[in-house]
Amino acid sequence: MVLDALRLDVRGLAFDGIAAGPADGPLVLLLHGWPQFADSWSAVATGLGAAGYRAVAIDQRGYSPGARPLEVSAYAIDELTADVAAFADALSRERFHLVGHDWGGIVGWAFAAVYPERLASFVSLATPHPTALVRARATDSDQQAKTAYVDFFRLPGGVAEKTLLAGDGAKLRAIYGGVVAPDEVESNLRRLSVPGALTAVLNWYRAFGFDESVGTTAVPTRYIWGDRDLALGERAARATVDFVRGPYRFDVFEGVSHWIVDEVPDRALAAVREHLAAYPLTA
Repeated sequence: MVLDALRLDVRGLAFDGIAAGPADGPLVLLLHGWPQFADSWSAVATGLGAAGYRAVAIDQRGYSPGARPLEVSAYAIDELTADVAAFADALSRERFHLVGHDWGGIVGWAFAAVYPERLASFVSLATPHPTALVRARATDSDQQAKTAYVDFFRLPGGVAEKTLLAGDGAKLRAIYGGVVAPDEVESNLRRLSVPGALTAVLNWYRAFGFDESVGTTAVPTRYIWGDRDLALGERAARATVDFVRGPYRFDVFEGVSHWIVDEVPDRALAAVREHLAAYPLTA
């Protein structure tokens, strides 16, 4: 299965992406996290395409060179969810499946709360419901320790950028935990070293209010969490059920880290395919 390159010109910005599968297949939008790009979904997109879906992954706002606004406010969650709606509109699809990992999961949860009528189903990999995460971060010492890096990323003056890129990007490379393929890590580092790129993607953290809440959703949802996730802890993962009013399944991948798609791609693909099949897209 060949991955096709695509470009979507929406909302005055240009977004790059990849796609697999028949053009008329049910649409599955794949949202990557930090610090990855659309190609982190290559294995999953290829598998979904072979199963007859139109799998599309986009380099989101800040990641696409043509979609890199300077203002921090341009990376607010409502802007990110509006982008997702615009992607589907550009692909001429009113309804679709949505799958997100890491920050892509946060955007997915928010989209499912605001635009439920547009989704046949939603899958979040690693990321709990944002409100569950915000509450855990406020009260749970384990989650506070796991997300201490967020406060560092939000420091002014480019402190995080300088630190992450120092020494040929040693600290940025270390974030991938030795799980993400070395060639992908090098590709990511090369793209994030372009002037302005790392600031743009860190602006996701700077724009998000970690005291804000995201609404509940009735969209059929599957949440997959690895119990060795170094960033997202068990309390928020298990509390996510409180924010889903529709069909919901929570899976714990034992012995798996935050990088679910990279570490167990076949298992991730099987789970996503199973969920999509349970909630087929109808007109």
